[in-house]
Amino acid sequence: MFEFLTALTQQSFLQTAVYAGLLSSLACGIMGTFVVLKRIGFLAGGIAHSVLAGMGAALFFGFSPLLGALIAALVAAILIGLIRLYWKTQEDTLIGAIWAVGMAIGILFISNTPGYTTDLMSYLFGNILMVSQQNLWIMALLDAALLITMLVFFRPLLAVAFDEEFASLRGLSVSFFYLLLLVLVSVTVVLLIQVVGLILVIALLTIPAAIAGQFVYTLGRMMMLATVFGAVFTVAGLGVSYQLDQPSGPVIIMVASMAYIFATITSRAIKRGQVHKAKREGHHESRG
Repeated sequence: MFEFLTALTQQSFLQTAVYAGLLSSLACGIMGTFVVLKRIGFLAGGIAHSVLAGMGAALFFGFSPLLGALIAALVAAILIGLIRLYWKTQEDTLIGAIWAVGMAIGILFISNTPGYTTDLMSYLFGNILMVSQQNLWIMALLDAALLITMLVFFRPLLAVAFDEEFASLRGLSVSFFYLLLLVLVSVTVVLLIQVVGLILVIALLTIPAAIAGQFVYTLGRMMMLATVFGAVFTVAGLGVSYQLDQPSGPVIIMVASMAYIFATITSRAIKRGQVHKAKREGHHESRG
């Protein structure tokens, strides 16, 4: 790890990679918390895999894959949101169809695009070391847009995330804010694709928030802790992958997954200890 830290002070591409990891962690911590609490991982997965259509089309027509990914993610978020709101009986089937069609369209465009592009491979499998300065600015702008939207609409989004019926009784437009929530998730997916790739994006979106949820019980604290975890996992995974000369995306996910297993075991042990302590105290009180 010392070699990585030394290189970090000398190599600009490593510094850019760390900045990309921190920017993605901010979005990951905020929106991942909503995904975990709302239990919409399947919907987020549908959005993520539909992104391939946009990336393939962008490459075919000579545009930036990141721009194509963003457009496809927004379209998929709105379509999936409408399905969730108005076609609940066929929800799984229709979202699965969008997922599959998005990937099929992307593969068709890619197969008809001349040549081999390493840029596309980095989006599919993740290569944080290939994030450019231009993409870094785009990530910063997306983060800023997400934060501003979250600050403006935090309370209605919170109400919709926890109890849609209560939100409706309060006069909120549940449909609008639910679609807005999925749009924000789609922006986060595009941010995370830069770091771990399309294949592994859902893992990084959900694992930090899932770990945070085992130790804190308020939304704000869960978001902050999930953001910290996301930053630690991306930077630590980047360092390990650099030392071992392995792909960064899978290593980041392995670090996050091992942390999740450790946190789950620790959390359950703490809760069991608290239960036993409460029983002992109750037993002593009854005897007294």
